[in-house]
Amino acid sequence: MAKRTIIKARALYSGGKRLENQAIVVEGDRITDVGAAGSVKADYEGWVTPAFIDAHSHIGMFREGEPQAEAEGNDQSAQIMPLSDPLNSIYFDDRAFSDAVDFGVLYSCVVPGSGNLVGGKARVIRTFARNRKDALVADYGYKMALGYNPRSTTAWKGERPDTRMGIYQLLEKRFDDVLAKKAKSDLALDRKLRDLARTAPDKGMGPKELDAERAAARKEAQLELSSEDQAILDLLSGNKTVKVHVHKEDDALYLIDLKKRYGFRCTADHVGDVHHKEIFDELAKAGIPIVYGPLGSLAYKVELKHEDYRNTALLMKSKAEYGLMTDHPVILSYQLRDSLKYFLIAGMDEAQALSIITERNARLLGLDAELGSVAAGKLASLVVWNREPLHLGAFPKLVMAEGVAVRK
Repeated sequence: MAKRTIIKARALYSGGKRLENQAIVVEGDRITDVGAAGSVKADYEGWVTPAFIDAHSHIGMFREGEPQAEAEGNDQSAQIMPLSDPLNSIYFDDRAFSDAVDFGVLYSCVVPGSGNLVGGKARVIRTFARNRKDALVADYGYKMALGYNPRSTTAWKGERPDTRMGIYQLLEKRFDDVLAKKAKSDLALDRKLRDLARTAPDKGMGPKELDAERAAARKEAQLELSSEDQAILDLLSGNKTVKVHVHKEDDALYLIDLKKRYGFRCTADHVGDVHHKEIFDELAKAGIPIVYGPLGSLAYKVELKHEDYRNTALLMKSKAEYGLMTDHPVILSYQLRDSLKYFLIAGMDEAQALSIITERNARLLGLDAELGSVAAGKLASLVVWNREPLHLGAFPKLVMAEGVAVRK
């Protein structure tokens, strides 16, 4: 029989609401009930939030206490590397993981860095995992980069244009070449299948033999595409989400044009230099959600000259759907909650602010069926705080990860 834990929430922050005096019942790895606490006898008591989710991070790739030469956030061997898997460059003994868990950040979407046009895959991981064996939550999509970063890496290997027009031409050419290769393969396959149907009776083929020949023809057509070609087609298919590093307004507008041309599904990650509400609205009109941040870091390049905490108010007033990131180690993963102060300064209430790094980030990452709120049937990943969770000195009394107390 699964262990039963009862948590009494003086206040429960979930789904953008604040509910007082709630009892949360956990059995196994699931929340089984949430309701008025009454005089229930609880195992834990405090202020409760769902576990926090970092929507864009490099945790475990740029590691605490290691020299920059040992970092694994970027691979310098080519501009377009869709097969690179960040999970293969993570070490889970990075202290950043335990720090993240200490402050309730239990899930991160980890991506390669932004030195390449296509850096690789985007993976959602458990920050509380002991190692890679149990870390993976979801194969979310891919990482792309626009703007200054991929054009600045001219000393790296592969074809390296040094202007934005050059790198965008390179990106579009690769997309067009792969799409043309697939179209040519499809035409050849269609022709072969029609020839088989026409000649089968003359060759004495029965239904089973004809089906086998058709299957072989389809397999041959598939083998004409390299694994990298297939990854690019997957990126463009709309079945996965492409997280696109972009800061400046003109690059954000280019992303809109690129999405219209190729039809892929994407988010605009960072947009730190966007300082006009209408650009946020244009992204919303194009169906491109925003993964905002990092907030509170050094604006270390000209591309960020308009970066300002006051831009948060423009984002809030816009029609954009958005979540929040740390971009760890740009700001540290455990500081995700601290970034909410800029939304509070701009007038957002605390329950809505907390929903950005719980419910909204879960929805952006496709995790909201299981995570992001404290509700019956969902995974029991939650935090019990010793005071109001957005108080400067708030600290967890309990961090529960899928029903297991990972910090008391």
